Amino acid sequence: MSEFKLPDVGEGLTEAEILTWHVAVGDVVSVNQVIVDIETAKSVVELPSPFAGEVTALLVPEGTTVPVGTPIIAVGGGAAGESGANASDVRTAAEVAAAESPSATELVEEERREPVLVGYGVKTASVTRRRRRVLTPDGPASDPGSTNQEPSPVSAERDALVADPALSPPQRHAQRALAKPPVRKLAKDHGVDLTQVPCDGPVVTRADVETFIRTRDAATSAAVAAQVVAPVRTAEGDTRVPVKGVRKATAQAMVASAFTAPHVTEWVTLDVTATMELVDRLKADRRFADVKVSPTLVVAKAVCLALRRTPELNAAWDEEAQEIVLKGAVHLGVAAATDRGLVVPKVRDADRLPLADLAAALADLTATARAGKTQPAQLSGGTFTITNVGVFGVDAGTPILNPGETGILCVGQIARRPWVVGSGAEERIEPRWVTTLALSFDHRVVDGQQGSAFLADVASILADPGMALTF
Repeated sequence: MSEFKLPDVGEGLTEAEILTWHVAVGDVVSVNQVIVDIETAKSVVELPSPFAGEVTALLVPEGTTVPVGTPIIAVGGGAAGESGANASDVRTAAEVAAAESPSATELVEEERREPVLVGYGVKTASVTRRRRRVLTPDGPASDPGSTNQEPSPVSAERDALVADPALSPPQRHAQRALAKPPVRKLAKDHGVDLTQVPCDGPVVTRADVETFIRTRDAATSAAVAAQVVAPVRTAEGDTRVPVKGVRKATAQAMVASAFTAPHVTEWVTLDVTATMELVDRLKADRRFADVKVSPTLVVAKAVCLALRRTPELNAAWDEEAQEIVLKGAVHLGVAAATDRGLVVPKVRDADRLPLADLAAALADLTATARAGKTQPAQLSGGTFTITNVGVFGVDAGTPILNPGETGILCVGQIARRPWVVGSGAEERIEPRWVTTLALSFDHRVVDGQQGSAFLADVASILADPGMALTF
């Protein structure tokens, strides 16, 4: 019997809550099958099984928070045969390696590898090139350069499944999923087991995977919403809400930031009518037909351009080394309000993305965050943050820095207001689109001159997007 211990899924995780079990005692699981959702301080993460066999015990009940290293599930390695399941349906990582590798020595090394998180052992220095199979008039054959002319058991099994007329397409799919490399990559990127994806034919298509992802994400969102901690009503009429998960992490981070970095906040109110007109033109542009275009997109681009001229805002204070670290790329955080609390996922290398790609990245980032599917790696390593309080009808605020960052820009609501335009004899009052920007920065890293220059640059681009050509 093997016990799977709660792993550190990244960024120094110390504990996590068991949110939802996807298996029960007696179920037969395979390597890399998703068995449980855990809630960390940052996100909901799906954990796959590193073992194959029958589940003998769920060691931690749902709703329990346990430290990293705690055994959470027990899997019996030999239980698959006892439960009546076909042994070929449940194969360990070592068995798969044995089927695909011609080397007995490599098989021994594979068996020595201890499963870590997703069924992969510690990476060894050697890399084995799989034998290439080529088509001949008589059927599949091995690579002419290979010393072994027999096809591997896995290849033979796959060919038999595809060719067997007695099996319906769904039956063949249930035993071994076939898909093109781009579809496999899509599934891998979204943590999808292809054998679990329903399909009508012998080959899983991109549409099949996308439909499965949408259905799964909707179910996960519902599960996350159902797991929201219920307040407790006391006899005195008070309501006590347990602090855990994202709310606990946010509180700790904000306290540490507020009492570590000396915050300074500056404000500017400006006419962004030209930005709103640009947004309308972009929405009508066919290159942006499949992405969401909003003023936030223009703000994000303006921030990336302004950081080129004031890189001190894209920096971090290293307390231990007593150094200022100027970052080589802009990993732009965008604060998103979700059912689980405030999260700040990052767009990596935002300063290097064309506008259309930046729009797609922002849309994907927001949708993933609201679905509760943001991974820990997407929530760390930011260098600058944008928070938009305007969506709540608020004019502005004094944002608190994310720990490890030097600047954060707060965007207020964009509303129609009377504004003085023109000059001299041409001066007049017109209704214009107006907003307020508030920039908070770490005064250890940035002086008032640098903060003011950055804020003025962002404002100049939003007031006249053509100014971007000068950056």
